[in-house]
Amino acid sequence: MIHIKSEKLTADAFAPFGDVIELEGKHAKTINDGFARRFDKLAKIDVTSDGGEINVSLFMAKRRQLPLKISMMERHPLGSQLFYPLQEEFWLVLVCADPQSPTSFRAFTATGLQGVNFARNTWHFPLIVLNDASRFMVIDRAGPGNNLEEASFTVPMVLEI
Repeated sequence: MIHIKSEKLTADAFAPFGDVIELEGKHAKTINDGFARRFDKLAKIDVTSDGGEINVSLFMAKRRQLPLKISMMERHPLGSQLFYPLQEEFWLVLVCADPQSPTSFRAFTATGLQGVNFARNTWHFPLIVLNDASRFMVIDRAGPGNNLEEASFTVPMVLEI
């Protein structure tokens, strides 16, 4: 069994897999007569090729038991997939460069003020939350074609925090 330790989610560490969506360190434009600040270009949404369109949805996720056994990964060949939490609770992100190469796996601990945008074709594990009824806004692709590929493996890995 291979163990994967989680590291803090940062934009630099996550860059090979996509974008980290967070406001810290970002410049805002004041709008609405000073009653709001607008943070632009937080992620690169990539979903419109081959007749795709933007799909905005809400996920309500159940808590996963830790340590978590990982026996599959998924990716989306036709577009990016963004997850942003709607509550301030820690959650986990698991990605890899190659699901058949255990040394390519990386796990990140995200705060409730951080989201991720998985770049097109990024291998990742489905949403991992630590509290029941965790809500996420999700921006991904709707449209023709198969936008889901899964890879399974027989030797499970264990995700630790």
